[in-house]
Amino acid sequence: MLAELQTEVQVTDYCREIESYLCQKNDGHLIRVVGPSFDLVSTWATDGVPLKVAFAGIDRYFERYYRHGPRRRPVRIDFCAADVLEVFDQWRRATGITATSLRTSDGADRQEARRGPSLPAHLERVLLKLTTARTTGALGSDTDPLLDRISRELDTARSSARGLRGDARREIVERLASVDQELMRAAHAALDEVTRRAIESEADREIEPFRDRMAADQFERAHRAIADRLVRERLGLPIVAFS
Repeated sequence: MLAELQTEVQVTDYCREIESYLCQKNDGHLIRVVGPSFDLVSTWATDGVPLKVAFAGIDRYFERYYRHGPRRRPVRIDFCAADVLEVFDQWRRATGITATSLRTSDGADRQEARRGPSLPAHLERVLLKLTTARTTGALGSDTDPLLDRISRELDTARSSARGLRGDARREIVERLASVDQELMRAAHAALDEVTRRAIESEADREIEPFRDRMAADQFERAHRAIADRLVRERLGLPIVAFS
């Protein structure tokens, strides 16, 4: 009974955190997470969607929403569901953590949610983020030659990516994974010790709920993937790998 009450409190706290974040994204306009919306967000909590992953999904929806012009009306959390589940799916693939099948607010299987971007669109987004990182000096001037080289290579890949099939497409995808690893090695090396410890501690907190379900090597891979994501967020770096 006590355990059930504690779980209910945790779910309620999770929903309030989501509600508060949605309020910020809606410029202070409060849209309550109640009724079916509460049920939806509760499912995220019980299925283990980390808050930061849910926030990233909400951010993704708002980024697309504003891309089509000024905000027209406050956004409900239900509108963000497909993006939250998509980001969670990417997070699970990156960390190796499994989860029960999730459903969107209309009951559709998670796998039926909106597809990710095409390879050319992915490369376009990566190039934009790399340009921003280069401009802001996120990695420091020592890495500028690396960013320039990666940008040139990706720009060349983008020009030939449309319509690729078979071995040619697989070759580009494998190269993107290799470039992504190179970028992350440079990103980790650019961190000062205080920032590095802070990121490690945050990764510890995020992965802790899954520790008992994972073998030691799986846990280490998951922890490393989460740390990589936190470094990307800190430095404004894209995921170059494509899947």
